[in-house]
Amino acid sequence: MARGKKHSPEQVVNLLRQIEVSIANGKTTSLACKEAGITDQTYYRWRKEYGGLQVDQARRLKELEQENAKLKRIVANLSLEKLVLKDIAGGKFLSPERRRCAVNHARQVHGLSERHACLVVQQPRGTQRYRPTQREDEDALTQAIVTLAGQYGRYGYRRITALLRHAGWHVGKDRVERIWRREGLKVPQQQKPRGRLWLNDGSCVRLRPEHVNHVWSYDFVSARTYDGRTVRMLNLIDEHSRESLLVRPERRWSSAKVIEVLADVMVIKGVPQHIRSDNGPEFVARDLRKWLANTGAKTLYIEPGSPWENGYCESFNSKLRDEFLNGEIFYSMKEIRILAERWRIHYNTIRPHSSLSYRPPAPESWQGGTETGYGEVESKVRFPLPHTLDGGYLITKEAALH
Repeated sequence: MARGKKHSPEQVVNLLRQIEVSIANGKTTSLACKEAGITDQTYYRWRKEYGGLQVDQARRLKELEQENAKLKRIVANLSLEKLVLKDIAGGKFLSPERRRCAVNHARQVHGLSERHACLVVQQPRGTQRYRPTQREDEDALTQAIVTLAGQYGRYGYRRITALLRHAGWHVGKDRVERIWRREGLKVPQQQKPRGRLWLNDGSCVRLRPEHVNHVWSYDFVSARTYDGRTVRMLNLIDEHSRESLLVRPERRWSSAKVIEVLADVMVIKGVPQHIRSDNGPEFVARDLRKWLANTGAKTLYIEPGSPWENGYCESFNSKLRDEFLNGEIFYSMKEIRILAERWRIHYNTIRPHSSLSYRPPAPESWQGGTETGYGEVESKVRFPLPHTLDGGYLITKEAALH
């Protein structure tokens, strides 16, 4: 018998039959085994395993043994994969970097191969072996993003991207988002989506602004000084350009004061065709309506209990409260007036507005523009160096790299 030769179940059964016939003819077991080319120990082991079986039964037994071994391996692999997933994390892996770390952990701790670990974590092997390249300006850009995020705590990565572009960085929002999330910066919670603003249950059609000075809107926002006294701020905006025309804090307001501040703004900006407001007592006063009629401006009063009809001004009010009022403590009327006017100028000239392709409503220099690769208009005259609310300047790319 050749050493190491393997026999199929059919060959084993046939050899056992041959040896049994030889023994029945008077030969000894050792002689019969020698003639068959096997040892006595192999004969007794085969007889114990295949004794009494037919050829087809032996073949089926072997197939069952192979299937049983395969099932045992599958169960063992599933148990190992379950243990690996339980050891790595309890949730989904939403980024290739997290999956890459999970694959490395599975290989080091549980001894899985790279192929098996990638299969468990659902990571493509090409992605696992990819090594990201580090750009020269990565550290400087990261520092600029962290600085802006600290300065503008309520801005998301899209507005931070717009500020970086204005400061000279040629960077897309996807790269800024990747750095934003890598640094663990907070993404502001998104508001609930609202319905269309120009309809009120089909009862009226909301007049939409078509050009500058077509529709103005104004509303009051309440705040408090440090001593607990109430301050009411009158906000006036141009709905078409989104420019903030007035942010005026006062302890008390009357129709006469509203007429006074409106006159000051109209001297500079001109008279609007329409002015939209709610039905507050200062806005529906007879003296105010008569004065507006004399100037040629028409009043647009929203339906009672329908603030969404004055959506442009309500949106501005929410930004004023979220980005300014909620982060300040006011000790006097003089302080709140100075800070409110500074924030208004920043809102008009620096703050990127999402509905204007992330440009400010009234930038300090603008002489037409051309389309850029980011889908927005780039000024032919460079924007002035954007400054921050505390009087400093944004970090430009040149300054960061040098």
